[in-house]
Amino acid sequence: MKEWHIDINCDVGEGIGNEPELFRHISSCNIACGGHAGNLDTMTEVIQLAKRHHIKIGAHPSYPDRLNFGREAMDIPAAELKQSIKDQLSTFYGILKKENIQLHHIKAHGALYNQTAKDADLAKIYLDAIANFKDKTLLYVPFKSVIAKMAIKKGFQLCYEGFADRNYNSDLSLVSRKLSNALIQEPNQVLEHILPIIKEHRVIDITGSSTNIEAETLCVHGDTDSALEILVYLTQELPKHRVRLLK
Repeated sequence: MKEWHIDINCDVGEGIGNEPELFRHISSCNIACGGHAGNLDTMTEVIQLAKRHHIKIGAHPSYPDRLNFGREAMDIPAAELKQSIKDQLSTFYGILKKENIQLHHIKAHGALYNQTAKDADLAKIYLDAIANFKDKTLLYVPFKSVIAKMAIKKGFQLCYEGFADRNYNSDLSLVSRKLSNALIQEPNQVLEHILPIIKEHRVIDITGSSTNIEAETLCVHGDTDSALEILVYLTQELPKHRVRLLK
C-alpha cells in the first residue's frame, strides 16, 4: 500500500517562544536571523533547541524591517538589500559553525519571499546575496515561481514549498494577509487543504478550482494562533492517511 512522505517546517525565532512545543511535531525550521525579528541570543537559543530535537535548520532572512515584521515591501537600494541579506546569513552561519551544525536550507521571509516569487530583478538580488551557499544548501521556494526558475538556471538546489495554513489564489500566490480568508486556522481544515497537495499534487484555491502544485515541504507559521493545535492534529491524523513526516 502506497505511503507518502512530507517535510513540515515552521518559521520560528520570531519572539513567540513556542519552539519547545512546536519542535516535537515538525522536521525542519526556518529561524529569523535579524532582519524582521531575532538577535544573536534568540538565534543561538533556537538553533541549540533545534539541534536537540534533530530538526533540519534553515536561515530565514528578510527585508531589514523589524517595524513591519518584514511583511511590507520595502523601497530599498539593491546594494543595501543585498548587503543586509548577506549580513543576516553571515551572523546565522557563524552560530551554526560554533555549534557544529550544517545549514540545511535558506527560506526568505514575508514580503521578500512573496515578491521574489514574481519579481525577476528582486529575485536576482536575493540569489546573488546567497550565492555562496549555492552548492551546499537547499533553497525553499514556491512552485512555478520566478525565483524557482531563475534559481534552477543558476544551479541552486531547490525544495518546493507549500503552505498548510494559508489559502491560495488561482495563480499559486498566497491570499493577502489583509483579507479575512488568508489564514486556515482550524486543524481539520488544514488537513483537508494539504492532503490533495501531498497525494495528488494539486491545491484547491479560493475560487474552488484545482491547480497543479509541487510541494516537498509544507509550512505552518509559528505565529499562527493555532499553530501548535494544527501540528498536534496533523501528527495524529496524517498517519491515518498513510502520510509520514520526513525526518
